[in-house]
Amino acid sequence: MQRTLLERLDPVTDDVVSLVLRGADGPLAPWEPGAHVDVALPNWLTRQYSLCGDPADRGTYRVAVRYDPLSRGGSEYIHRFLRPGRTLDVSLPRNHFPLVPAPRYLFLAGGIGITPVLPMLRAATAAGIPASLVYAGPSVDAMPFAGELRAVYGDAVRIVATREHGRPDFDALAAGLEPGTLVYCCGPASMLAAAEAAFPAGQLHAERFQPLPRVFAPNTAFDAVCARSARTVPVPADESLLDALNHAGFPVPSGCREGVCGSCELRVLDGEPEHRDDIGAPEGRMYACVSRALGPRLVLDL
Repeated sequence: MQRTLLERLDPVTDDVVSLVLRGADGPLAPWEPGAHVDVALPNWLTRQYSLCGDPADRGTYRVAVRYDPLSRGGSEYIHRFLRPGRTLDVSLPRNHFPLVPAPRYLFLAGGIGITPVLPMLRAATAAGIPASLVYAGPSVDAMPFAGELRAVYGDAVRIVATREHGRPDFDALAAGLEPGTLVYCCGPASMLAAAEAAFPAGQLHAERFQPLPRVFAPNTAFDAVCARSARTVPVPADESLLDALNHAGFPVPSGCREGVCGSCELRVLDGEPEHRDDIGAPEGRMYACVSRALGPRLVLDL
């Protein structure tokens, strides 16, 4: 973890605040567009937020948080109780939504989904790569950073207030794309579904805030063999691998507990995991919050 000082907490819209976190012990770890960090809050919760500042600025990180009335305590604490001057521990950046090199880009964002897209658009523009953004939200006043985007990028950014103009026509956008264009999309589930219907799978890169609804086989019990500590942890059918390990005294970090953030990644030495995450675990890895075993045991690097 990296120790940071909350330097500023600025309102962006009525329900979104921007946090500027300054490294308390020197430069912060480098990151690339699409990355996110875990922020450990003083109320003992850890939450994931996309970095939306400038990767060239090693002194600070910027994230933005929308207030969620159905919050599990993270956004409510930030909006109601967090104040500048507080020290916060922040993880090293992780990137499951990297900007792949391409001759041109189309970025699609909805609401708070603009956060990972901001540094992507900045990077593409700075590199001289043609890039445009279609940014949708209920009204301009409710769309974080809309004014900043218009001021910096002008006609390359199209702001769509959906209450007035309806949703963007992704089919028309797909029909007009030049060959080689990569499409990056982040936003609510309905926007992602529309983008997936309009753009070919190899052309579209999307980031989800929540997992896709999917059906798996019934849970079965298995053993987690912790190789380095020579201990075996039984994982009952009604308990996650993450919880079983934590209850056995293995402090595996976690965040979303839904298979979309990657903070609970483990290395698998033997056995076959049943991957239930939404970000695609690397070879030889698994995410303990949702994934299980296809056989009677897994050997883990713990």
